[in-house]
Amino acid sequence: MNALNKKPCTFLLADDHSLIRQGLVFLIDDICADCKVTQASNFQQILETITTQKIDIAILDAQFPEGNILSILPEIKSKDQDIKILIFSGYAEEEHALKYIKAGAHGFLSKMSEEEDIKNALLKMKNKGEYFSETTQALLIHSLSNPENIDLVSLLTERELQIAEMYVAGLGNLEIANSLDIKQNTVSTLKKRVFDKLKIENIVQLIAIIKGQH
Repeated sequence: MNALNKKPCTFLLADDHSLIRQGLVFLIDDICADCKVTQASNFQQILETITTQKIDIAILDAQFPEGNILSILPEIKSKDQDIKILIFSGYAEEEHALKYIKAGAHGFLSKMSEEEDIKNALLKMKNKGEYFSETTQALLIHSLSNPENIDLVSLLTERELQIAEMYVAGLGNLEIANSLDIKQNTVSTLKKRVFDKLKIENIVQLIAIIKGQH
């Protein structure tokens, strides 16, 4: 606590729900009386704040009405290479944490976490510039043991990954086409792209790679 108070910093809390932001304000006040807090509720406000202010730690929701925060993470990082980013999301950590960390975030925290766990994450971000729960640490260790698969999956577009996960879930071409309201030959084309990028030849190999991320 003392170390924290000796090193005040500026937090950016970005979430389109004001109650979430206010709850984080209370927790930050508890652990860091001297810290400054600024807030944002959309992509434009996030980028404007980072452009006009020196933000040390950004606590960002994963999903906004404009889209997923992944779409602007590169721009955030380009505006300030020193900013530390914690994704604070309702998404399942086991399924989503790695892609945000690979995109440049320094930690991932579930909104379902207990208050003390959230405080701990805020302290870790402040004192160390990163926060990795036991779950995320296990995911990172697994990805290091299978780096080729993780790197290849990162080459997939959002649509290609969506198609891949639907195949893994057991859906066929027609079901995928109907579900996404696209033509079957479009599904086939996307499937071929996925297989080419992942350097695989069948669904069994696809399942092994996609499941290996989780």
